[in-house]
Amino acid sequence: MLVETAAYASRWRGVAPSAKALFALAGIAAAWIACRPATLAVLALLPMLAALLGARVPLRTWLAVARAPLGFLLLACATLPVGPGVHGNWQWNGAMVPVAVHAGLRALAVLAALLGFVLTTPLPDLLSLLRRLRTPEVLLDLMALCYRMLFVLRRAWDDGVEAQRARLGYPGWRHGWVQTWRSTGLLAGHVAQQVWLRAAALQVAADARSYTGTLRFLPAAFPRARRQNALALLAGALLVALALGDRW
Repeated sequence: MLVETAAYASRWRGVAPSAKALFALAGIAAAWIACRPATLAVLALLPMLAALLGARVPLRTWLAVARAPLGFLLLACATLPVGPGVHGNWQWNGAMVPVAVHAGLRALAVLAALLGFVLTTPLPDLLSLLRRLRTPEVLLDLMALCYRMLFVLRRAWDDGVEAQRARLGYPGWRHGWVQTWRSTGLLAGHVAQQVWLRAAALQVAADARSYTGTLRFLPAAFPRARRQNALALLAGALLVALALGDRW
């Protein structure tokens, strides 16, 4: 939900999703082409600055969304130089440090490109773009249903927590961790039942609207899409040219 909220509040909300996708794909391609750590660091920094300064995505939001993948990335890079030696004992291998730095910067550049796209593109725009690219309708319907069910799950969870707190649930882990654990278990069972019932109601509503196996949405209009695509191609070409500079 944080990603979707940031996408709707982004300054690039009115930019064609195809332009943002082109820029993100160019950033990913440039990250795979680049060789030097300095170039990879620049390729990670440019999409991040584009999202923060260009699209006006709040830094707190960017860090909150990137926290989990960055934690996984740091853990992977920190453990890469550590491995078993010839005698089976664990030891530090300094030769793997450049490899860890290189892999970490490359992954960071790809992550920055992806975050710049998802934090500025709401899911309906993404579905419209994927439909124009001839993506199978079954996959698009699954994406739309999962998107809808995430909001249903969050709403059911928040309502359950509020109701339990009104009845003296969740006293806190310090004062009653057994009751807190019991409240969480009861809520999980209640939410599972609520989601099941609401999913059935969603299916009934879709059938009442003559659902034929394809979910349709009104496509958003982007009157300046050609100009925006051209600018995205130019910016992406600069990223790729910067990466190709490492090859020659």
